[in-house]
Amino acid sequence: MHARIPTEFRYWEKIDTPAAERLRSVLRALFGVDPRLPDETVRTWGEGYYEADPVAEAFIDEVMIPRGQAEGRRMVDLALESGVDSVPDAPASLRRLFEEQERAPSWVDRRVVEQGARVFRRFGTHMYSFAGAITLEGYRESSVAKPLAFTGAYAGESANRRFLETASFWVDVSEPGALEPGGRGRATALRVRLMHVFVRRRLLAHPGWDLDAWGVPISQSDALLTLMGGSFLPGYGLRALGYRTSREEIEAMMLFWRWIGHLMGVQPRWYPRDVSEALGLVFTSMVKGASTSGDDGVTLARSYLESYGPRDGDDLQTRLVKRWERGLQLGYASWFVPPRTYARYGLPRPGLWRLHPLAQAPWHFARETVRRRVPAVDEWVDRRARAETKAWISARLGARKAEYHAAERFTR
Repeated sequence: MHARIPTEFRYWEKIDTPAAERLRSVLRALFGVDPRLPDETVRTWGEGYYEADPVAEAFIDEVMIPRGQAEGRRMVDLALESGVDSVPDAPASLRRLFEEQERAPSWVDRRVVEQGARVFRRFGTHMYSFAGAITLEGYRESSVAKPLAFTGAYAGESANRRFLETASFWVDVSEPGALEPGGRGRATALRVRLMHVFVRRRLLAHPGWDLDAWGVPISQSDALLTLMGGSFLPGYGLRALGYRTSREEIEAMMLFWRWIGHLMGVQPRWYPRDVSEALGLVFTSMVKGASTSGDDGVTLARSYLESYGPRDGDDLQTRLVKRWERGLQLGYASWFVPPRTYARYGLPRPGLWRLHPLAQAPWHFARETVRRRVPAVDEWVDRRARAETKAWISARLGARKAEYHAAERFTR
């Protein structure tokens, strides 16, 4: 008997439809491979919607649920700073968590991981705009949208700060050496991991969570798609902006994000070995969707774009800058969000903003061409991209810092 698969995982009832066949044909023409995965692989991924993070969950259940999130964070911060032995009466669950963090799986190749991090950094703030845009497509699915809707994350006034915290996370994990023992990226990954488990525990107790239809909140399978959103998808998608990312570089990013995922408790039973299998996963995700998020998906998508706009009380200069940034994001969204989804959300017409992503392509293509041939330019591009992303986040977060706190109360 096969394990459980959510009822909204509708792959097998849709795979032979004309729409799925058209999509399959288009992807086969673009990539030169058949994107359909073996049924057993699809089933393994589907079952992952009921798989979570038992190692971190044990610590949450033992410490953070009964004693509070603040106490759990205190223990973790002390262990990160001085080692787990420095924590008085460290619970077994904390020790096991840190043992896992310090033990690298056999598939980790640190040279390739660092190469992937460098490729990811090179996209600079374009990565933020691309990731924000493709996330809007994910909001069509209840398993993605409902956790954010119930907690109030990425909606209303909190949308901009939550996205900035995500961007800050990307900087932390992609800096040179960030994922080595003692690196800032490792510490940030662990804090985000615990935040996810804390949210998962609370959502599972929420009367509105439909376990049969959606699986567990922030499941291994949804998290696996997020890892593709940081590697395979921008590797190919940002070619539209002139980036010349090779297959080898995209696969290096896939390993980079697999290692980040592992540190965050994303340890699926199946992970794509190469870009062909990654394409298969993306194809499967596009076919299987139920698109049942309803008004929650619409609210999240609109809140993301509006979060870039002016606020009451902004001075004239700030309002002009924010209107400019909102226009830029409209352009990226109209370029990278499928037209049917864009219309479904009722997002504003982008007007001439739609042209600006394409207008950048000649400059980026020229720079990429030189960078690939001149090592000194490659180094300059890396330094410049790192500086620009940090400045972008700092200008928006100001004196605030990313905290990665789980919501203590749900908005509904």
